[in-house]
This record gives sequence, C-alpha cells and structure tokens, in this order.
Amino acid sequence: MIELKNVNKSYSERTVLCIDSLEIKKGERLSLTGANGSGKSTLLKIIAGVIPYNGKVNVPGRVLYMPQKTVLFDMSVLHNVTYSLTGKRKEKEEKAMEALRKTGLSELYNKNALTLSGGEGARLALARILVNDCDVLLLDEPTGAVDIEGTEIIENAVKEYSEKNGCTLITATHSPLQAKRLSRRVIMLEKGEIAEDCTPEELLLNPKTDFGKKFVSMWRY
Repeated sequence: MIELKNVNKSYSERTVLCIDSLEIKKGERLSLTGANGSGKSTLLKIIAGVIPYNGKVNVPGRVLYMPQKTVLFDMSVLHNVTYSLTGKRKEKEEKAMEALRKTGLSELYNKNALTLSGGEGARLALARILVNDCDVLLLDEPTGAVDIEGTEIIENAVKEYSEKNGCTLITATHSPLQAKRLSRRVIMLEKGEIAEDCTPEELLLNPKTDFGKKFVSMWRY
C-alpha cells in the first residue's frame, strides 16, 4: 500500500501540494485529474521519489515513472527499448519488438528515435516501460501529445500491462473520461488539495464540489 501523511510541497513561498492523508491499495488503478497547476504532476513526482518534499511517503516495491516530457536517445527505436535490458541480444530484441508491436511502432524499429513525432515518441516511452516489471506504474499525461488512434493504443497497452502484472497504476490526466477508461478510482485536485475522491462514474455524474461540477461540465459534451 502507498501511504502519504502530511505531505507538502512548495516553490519559494507558493504551496503547490498539501495532502493530509492518502492511501492507495496495492494493485489499485487510480487517476489524478484537475486543472493545470492543480498538483497532479507534483504528486506523481513525489510518489516517484524524484523531487524533495515535506512529510511522510511510503511506496513499497519497484516504481516506474513516465513523465510528461519524453526523453528519447539518439539511436534506433529498437535500441531505445533494449538499452536497459539484460540478457542475450536475441532475447532482448524479441522482448522489445513485442513491446513495439503493442504500441504500434514495430514497423519503425530501425528508425532513429529523434525523428519520431510527438505521439510516436510518447508510445516509444511507454514501450520502454512495457519491457520491465514493476509494483507501481506512474504515468503523467501519457496521451497529451497523441492523436485519437494513438490514445487508444496507449490506453489498451497500459490496461493490459497493469492487469497482467497486478501493479498499482496511477495516471495523471486532464480528462475525467480517460480516468473512467483507465481507472476504478479518481482523485480530483484543486490548488494542491484533494477536492474529490470517488469512482469515475460518481465524478462524472455527481461531483460534490463546485469546482468539480464546473470542471466536469466541460467534458460532458
């Protein structure tokens, strides 16, 4: 179980996150939603352990984190996926090609990764995750630069991976509709605090706060 207690994060004198208490069960699929600057990315970074913070956070097991900004290496698409793997070359390449097939990039395996489009780069970043096992998978706006077809590919790959591995999945997304597709629980953040904590269906149909009602109304049509 992931546990957060009295977690605060500030930049200069501005508080960007303030979480009194939050528990996320092992194997849970959770989405974080809210407006820009609400604290979604900051919360993911704290759980990933990549930024300092005040408070107590317990995250058991191996964590894999996919940030918003994709970092690709000046090498082939295939090598971008195999570089972190150990074992025989043939086995690594077979595993990488399977991940590329799942993300719709198998035909681009020999292309230089730096020539990919933004959406293709996001799918490559995900492919690099799919070849590894983890206990906690953190995705920050994984489809932010992706078209409709790419979004479907990424969502299907993520769901298959999380179900197969039984890992905890936490996704930051602006879209409560995507939260519904990927998760069974959604937390809406407002100015760094938890405004809603419910099922995606409850958030879409009956948000409890004024901010939640205003935010969700933009996605109903």
